[in-house]
Amino acid sequence: MNAQPTTAPGAEEPLLRTAALTRHFQIGGIFSKRTLHAVDDADLTIGRGEIVALAGESGSGKSTIARLLAMVYTPTSGEIFFEGRPLSRLRSRKDQLAYRSQAPMVFQDPFSSINPVYRISHGILRSLVLHRPELDAAQRTAEAERLLTVVGLTPAAAYMNKYPYEMSGGQRQRVGFAQALASNPKLIIADEPVSMLDVSIRIGLLNLMTELRDQAGVSFLYITHDLASARYAADRLVVMYAGTIVEHGPIEDILARPKHPYTQLLLATVPDPRAPLADLAGADRGEPPKVVDPRPGCRFRARCPVAVDECATVTPLLRDLGPRHLAACHVTQPDTAPGTTAPPQREHA
Repeated sequence: MNAQPTTAPGAEEPLLRTAALTRHFQIGGIFSKRTLHAVDDADLTIGRGEIVALAGESGSGKSTIARLLAMVYTPTSGEIFFEGRPLSRLRSRKDQLAYRSQAPMVFQDPFSSINPVYRISHGILRSLVLHRPELDAAQRTAEAERLLTVVGLTPAAAYMNKYPYEMSGGQRQRVGFAQALASNPKLIIADEPVSMLDVSIRIGLLNLMTELRDQAGVSFLYITHDLASARYAADRLVVMYAGTIVEHGPIEDILARPKHPYTQLLLATVPDPRAPLADLAGADRGEPPKVVDPRPGCRFRARCPVAVDECATVTPLLRDLGPRHLAACHVTQPDTAPGTTAPPQREHA
């Protein structure tokens, strides 16, 4: 299990907290059952009014965590706490709906997350009917127009009558945020919300996220593989590899002083026009492992340039390597350890 501490006595309970969150999938036939370890012992927290970026390669378990937090998947083991209350105790449909209204998702593909048959007002109004039944028809229309204004679609009355095909990808993604905001959420789970948009449009969506954090106090779990966008919008960074959390902490600290060799690899893949081609060619040493019935040990060891014998037999736990900066690595040393140095890093812009 990862060694992230639980909430200290007297400390404020975070908005969302997971404890040893695990999700496995059974694969194979009747005579060859195997277990895919999509997420293992994930401990993370999201504070109130905070954007937490969850980064890693495809297949690292990021979207599985999103679906666990959205109650699309049921954990194999572990627990999710929302405002201190365990989600496993939400038995009734009413309680589950109340939670989902507080933690909606914004999906990756703006082209398929909105029903193309209806005008874009349909999804927002439907969400208001479902999650805010105290509003009458006129109030719902006014609230829908207000939400479109909040996400930057003005004049709102004109956008209410548009069909999805009449809007750009960025505008449709803003509609997705408006639908999520319709339930007055405290947390939005944003699964790669800008990855399918042009670079010129992404900055507007990232600004929208930071505005919602600063002005409305909405927290975000921002799932991404783009460390540049994470740096722009997020307060903290959580790095996943092969179903496990390998590093987390304040984003500026991690990007300036990455501790885990995998985080260093991710940073090495960020384009740097000053770097010679030889450096880029040697940045990666292979593909991520298949996490089917994994053995003990560090899952990154086959690609790691600093692996030692212990990495093959002992699974590393998250440990403090700096102020609020944790990493799961046998080799990397804390900032304050005398006479120790971390593996050399290339400077990035």
